[in-house]
Amino acid sequence: MKFQKFAAGTAACLALSPICGSANAQSRLEQLPDIVVTADRAPEPIGSTGSAISVISGETLATSNPTSMVDALRSVPGLAVTQAGGPAGTTGVMLRGANTGQTLVLVDGIRVNDPSGAAGDFNFALIAPGTVDRVEVLRGPQSALYGSDAMGGVINIITKKGGGPAQYSIRTEGGSYGTASTTASMNGSTGPWAYAVTASGQHTNGFSSYGYRIPSIEAKYPNLEKDGMDRIGGSVRVGYDAGEGFRFDAGVMSTFTRGAYDASFGATPDTPSNSNQLQQQIWAKAAVDSLGGMLTQSITAFASQIDRTFNDYSSYGINVLPANSYATSTDFRGNSFGAEYQGDLKMGAAGSLVYGARTQHETADTFGSTLLPVPTPRLQTLSATQDTNSVFALWKLPIGERFTVTMGGRVDDVVDVATFATWRTTAAYNITETGTKLRASAGTGAKAPTLYQLYATPYGNPGLKPEESFGYDAGIDQSLFDGRVMVSLTGFSNDFSNLINFAYDAAHPMGHYVNVARAETSGLELGADVNLLPGVLRLKTAYTYLHAKDLSTGLTLARRPEHLARIALSYNPTPNWLIEPRILMVSKRFSGNNETSPLAAYTRVDLYTEYKIDNNWKVFARGENIFNERYQEVLNYGTTGPAVYGGFHATW
Repeated sequence: MKFQKFAAGTAACLALSPICGSANAQSRLEQLPDIVVTADRAPEPIGSTGSAISVISGETLATSNPTSMVDALRSVPGLAVTQAGGPAGTTGVMLRGANTGQTLVLVDGIRVNDPSGAAGDFNFALIAPGTVDRVEVLRGPQSALYGSDAMGGVINIITKKGGGPAQYSIRTEGGSYGTASTTASMNGSTGPWAYAVTASGQHTNGFSSYGYRIPSIEAKYPNLEKDGMDRIGGSVRVGYDAGEGFRFDAGVMSTFTRGAYDASFGATPDTPSNSNQLQQQIWAKAAVDSLGGMLTQSITAFASQIDRTFNDYSSYGINVLPANSYATSTDFRGNSFGAEYQGDLKMGAAGSLVYGARTQHETADTFGSTLLPVPTPRLQTLSATQDTNSVFALWKLPIGERFTVTMGGRVDDVVDVATFATWRTTAAYNITETGTKLRASAGTGAKAPTLYQLYATPYGNPGLKPEESFGYDAGIDQSLFDGRVMVSLTGFSNDFSNLINFAYDAAHPMGHYVNVARAETSGLELGADVNLLPGVLRLKTAYTYLHAKDLSTGLTLARRPEHLARIALSYNPTPNWLIEPRILMVSKRFSGNNETSPLAAYTRVDLYTEYKIDNNWKVFARGENIFNERYQEVLNYGTTGPAVYGGFHATW
């Protein structure tokens, strides 16, 4: 059966049947917290928000690949992931068809998009999943709440937090491709103090990023070298709350990744290229309640850094590596620090008001040198800074007991570059008698040009304007059969303008960045969580239909599958034993612009199982691509073959 027919059937089933539905519903059935913090910048019941938001639980993260967040992220409707090669390969996320740099990524509410990156995006391969407690994915334009970059949405990665009696845990696994991974944590509280400490380490020998399991390439290059990875990471969070109206929280997170990769082009695309990448941040937040608890004011100070070094090897002439090589080393260093004030005012029948101001200073520095054939000194190729000052406000108004609306706006002043204003409004209507929530949202998004796009020689263009978007969505979340079935359907549309592309002209024969492009995306997000046999059998599904077009050409945008579906069926033959097959289906798409480099549709099947020995110990195993599907996410980059991993998890 062709994927397109299957996807169409899946979409019809999800739209018409009570056994197909929602990411929000899924979060409830997994007994995730009913409170989310990302949708309106303040804790609120997930049922009262008019935004499309999904939560990836710590349980989902723990049962996925510990070397990558990719598999867990795929469980969210509207989200597409591409990974260039193995575990160390650059991993990008596109929300509702927006570019990777048009998704804002937060860690504990602190933005971590790379100031030194050409597109200002975030590489999810830099995150150690073991340090993460849960992830909130807010879809649709959110610049009115979070400023630049939040055009497709916001992904808030929340690290583990302490509380209650002291608890310790360790999870370790090993398996195919010489993979070993261990995560250890402790968390708890003592009096008014809470703490959480997590440490994680991974190693894999990996496989060749270029050409692995691609027959035409392996026939030409029969001895492809492996591209492995080593990663260490950790996080620390502390909190103080004596119950007297003052609270203090602080966190530190750091991850270092050393990985190998391939150039994937030229005469010898299978190269010994390697990288060292460090991602780290620190933040502290103080909050004070006043006016009898009506007003909460907080100040957050933060700093983050992404430091990347790439040693690129290629060949020249007719010889191959290492006899006659050309190698360069390039360093990227992006720093960000600043402070944010936020006030949360409760106004009784008039609702609540969130307001605040933010200042941020960013720097981007790049350096380059030649390693082979003749070493040259390390020279700075870019040194640029940028200050952004912002003010924002969001009014949330309940109208009766069923209807809630929000209205908000924000002004961002990127000093000496541009000032832009954005807005957002949402509505949610709950019909408790039938377990129905109707919701809708509309708003604008913006993305300031990156420091690289503005000032990199010779490609930069100081005259660039911010990218802009307008988007809206509407959906329904439905509970059926006393909560055993949760169903969701969301339709969305986005229009992007002033998009920054790389172009060539007579005055810029080497190319430069210009605001020339427009695009539109629209589609449907469907999902389900169905408790078929309580305690025995449960079905989870997520499906996305995406129409994504470049309006200047009328052609499909690169790496956007029209259909994407994920199905997981959890089976408990005994209360302590879980067996869960997972199926990922991705339709045909194009790896290159202008509908070039087509990639075939694929279906990948994974399998996870665990057995709980007692309240402290469980053992688990997982298989990836167990039916040996050959597929590519990026043209000519390898993907895993059949792989088996196993380990144990202990808590005490």
